[in-house]
Amino acid sequence: MLLTDVIQDLQYSLLKGDLHTEINSIAYDSREVGANGLFVAITGFTVDGHRFIDKAISLGATVILVEKDIEIEADVTVLKVADTREALARVASNFYRRPTEQLNVIGITGTNGKTSITYFLKSIFEQSGTSLGIIGTIGTVIGDAVLKNKNTTPESLNLQQIFAEMAQSHLKHCVMEVSSHALNLNRVAHTRFNTGIFTNLTPDHLELHRTMADYFEAKAKLFDMTTDYNIINADDEYGRILTLRLRNREAKLLTYGIEREADIYASDINYFADYTIYTVNTPKGSALIRVNLPGAIYVYNSLAAIAAAYCNQYSLQQITDGIAAVEGIKGRLEVVYQDEDSKIIVDFAHTEDSLEKALTTIRPFTKGRIILVFGVYAADGEPGREKRRGMAKVAAEFADFAVVTSDNPKEQDNNLIIREIVEGIEAFNGSYEAIVDRREAIKFAIEISRKDDIILIAGKGHETSQIIGKTEIPFDEAEIVREIKGNRGNLSAG
Repeated sequence: MLLTDVIQDLQYSLLKGDLHTEINSIAYDSREVGANGLFVAITGFTVDGHRFIDKAISLGATVILVEKDIEIEADVTVLKVADTREALARVASNFYRRPTEQLNVIGITGTNGKTSITYFLKSIFEQSGTSLGIIGTIGTVIGDAVLKNKNTTPESLNLQQIFAEMAQSHLKHCVMEVSSHALNLNRVAHTRFNTGIFTNLTPDHLELHRTMADYFEAKAKLFDMTTDYNIINADDEYGRILTLRLRNREAKLLTYGIEREADIYASDINYFADYTIYTVNTPKGSALIRVNLPGAIYVYNSLAAIAAAYCNQYSLQQITDGIAAVEGIKGRLEVVYQDEDSKIIVDFAHTEDSLEKALTTIRPFTKGRIILVFGVYAADGEPGREKRRGMAKVAAEFADFAVVTSDNPKEQDNNLIIREIVEGIEAFNGSYEAIVDRREAIKFAIEISRKDDIILIAGKGHETSQIIGKTEIPFDEAEIVREIKGNRGNLSAG
């Protein structure tokens, strides 16, 4: 593709070189540069791509995109822009021939609920005979292929490539989780979203955003990019703020909820240990919905999916069938072991709000104790300490016993993290045991459990690895639970 086509609609200054050159590839990592490549020098949090321009040129880059004043002696074309992250999104979209203009893209943002909404939507579309691509926490799904994503929302270059692959695979629809990081860092810039969904906002990622107001504004950016529909949780405080802001936008506004007046709402809700039944009410009629997951959070998440399907002209029967076809979601209140004496559940809950919702969902159906296994991954500094204190408070108030352990400590001081969690639990008079090794913590919880107890292992959910230092090690909690239970059975038999 000619460089002139790649930089279409890009605001730039030509510092040197010729615009009439062929571009075969784009890279923001100098190690991935190829012949006749365009290298975009991004200023990251820890690494500055401008330092690797010479390496990129040595590997074949003929065009360099910069945002800093820098001397480049090599015979290459150099363009300067105000923000190379935003420019990367623009040139990536152009290079892959603006693929989102060929797709119906549904973007979901909010602190909790994004992944389960993608599952519900995928099922509704597929039960109706329509394929739906997914980009999010569970990875990228194109047909039967599932690819792991480095981030919930990939970097813009990778994202536009995924969109192009979906279009080439003749998919017409894509649902994606849109993180606040992605919105702040322009990963989704120049993506056309037909529909935006807002779930809720509770404290998370404050090491990046610093305040809830900043966090909200990052999420709200999605709704400046939608063309057709904005779907908002009417029961969420920040959802109501967003609703007021979006009333006069071109995209049609639709609300959902349980407690407040909404366009699409649930009534006659009946909660059971492993499922929920309720009536969904829409402007075009009502229907009985069965969600094969317990708790109010999955009423909300299914309502969001129903609203999106409703906007896409699916019938109530198609919606009902699609929701009911979701038998469970990996790592979301997933029962990984159950016998007549006990139940062990794995859940992704990693914020105060999601942990409280998981525990309060389980509580009405627990005859014995709730034993919670959890850790807290959070950044250094006060935001991290605040999150650890908040999670500890929830554990002390809503679990009968907590086993405090590791949760992807990465390069942080694991002992310090656990000590700060323990201090929080003690402050609220909670009962606990601290065990650094997460596998041993799970084993301990199983060993101390009694008849009718429920063990909730929170924080990792669907994830199948632990990151300790810079090393990622396999860690599938469902497999670990079954292995420990199997070994205990063998010992008892012996």
